[in-house]
Amino acid sequence: MDSKSNRKIAVVGLGYVGLPVAIAFARAGILTIGFDIDRQRIAELVAGRDRTHEIDASELASAPVRYTANAADLADGDFFIVTVPTPVDVARRPDMSMVLAASHTVGEVMRPGAIVVYESTVYPGATEEDCVPVLEKASGLVCGRDFHVGYSPERINPGDKVHRFESITKIVSGRDEATLDIVAEVYGCVVKAGVFRAASIRVAEAAKVIENAQRDINIAFMNELSAVFHLLNIDTNDVLTAARTKWNFLPFTPGLVGGHCIGVDPYYLTHIAEIAGYHPQVILSGRRINDGVGSRVALECLRLMAKLGSAGRTVTLLGLTFKENVPDIRNSRVIDIIGVLQDHNIRVQIADPLAIPAEAEHEYGVSIARLSQLEPADAVILAVPHDEYLTQGWGLVERLLAPSAGIVLDVKGVLPRDKKPDRIALWRL
Repeated sequence: MDSKSNRKIAVVGLGYVGLPVAIAFARAGILTIGFDIDRQRIAELVAGRDRTHEIDASELASAPVRYTANAADLADGDFFIVTVPTPVDVARRPDMSMVLAASHTVGEVMRPGAIVVYESTVYPGATEEDCVPVLEKASGLVCGRDFHVGYSPERINPGDKVHRFESITKIVSGRDEATLDIVAEVYGCVVKAGVFRAASIRVAEAAKVIENAQRDINIAFMNELSAVFHLLNIDTNDVLTAARTKWNFLPFTPGLVGGHCIGVDPYYLTHIAEIAGYHPQVILSGRRINDGVGSRVALECLRLMAKLGSAGRTVTLLGLTFKENVPDIRNSRVIDIIGVLQDHNIRVQIADPLAIPAEAEHEYGVSIARLSQLEPADAVILAVPHDEYLTQGWGLVERLLAPSAGIVLDVKGVLPRDKKPDRIALWRL
């Protein structure tokens, strides 16, 4: 097998994960093909626009990626990196349809000597037991003889301008030692933080799912503490601020847990655990707690409205994306807040400066309004603290409330309490 110097990179899937990967290789002077089935996405990238806001126009212009929506163009590559989404279905079971479809696409075009590396989150064993058979069937080639596979889990953190693809240690793995050497060398030429050679593909797959399962469980503990402290009439943020003075206290905070990683990956781990004969308890318990936070916020809003005798039935919700300062609405748990309020005949107005209105309508059947379009509300829920909201602070929140209303739910506790207007009743998670 040739070394990285002769490798031609083909990235399959140009979302939050794939685009930064393609950009990094192209900027290093390596021939890089960027493929996505979304033709509009390809057209935007060719025009120098990234709808995810992860790569700015200057970075796009400096990286000569060959963008295409034509699968036949992938035939020019021999080192394929698969970065397509791996969500869960409505029953919270792994949905491998996109990664298997990508495997079929790659299999149809790859030639002997190719290496296929998966970055998509999967359960241990998926690369070799689920994806390799698809590659073999589509290509007519034999894995280990005609082509080779590896796994290198993505570690992209959307919206994070510090921890980038090049600055995060890259786990790499291969089905055999020779493949691992090449995979490590290829990634090593662009990842400045260095690579870590996992003991096997299954180990690398497992490392990925436990990273986010660990975060999920820690956040679930914070959310459970929040419920306890509210019953004790103690502010959770005050408790955490005090506890952080100990050197080994982990700085997690309560909040909504959505997105395509933390809120999804634990189900890949529990899926394979149950197949192996073990029913996870801690992992699923954490998932149940975190999945219930949106409902809890909505019920607290309803309780406050009833307690304070709110005559109206309108709530303004600030933020729909799954986290601050990103446009991604996938698996946003803000929708849980909306659903409970609407079930109680509350009119919900939604604003978000980053969410794409057409995607919100398609994904959740909700409309996004501009701040200037919002009518005075009986309560305001600051669900996602985008910088645009934080810059305006209490002034924005007060403007959105009806003159006789004063209920604000600051989910992440970002508004300064010492500047809270006297008329406002404040609830923080």
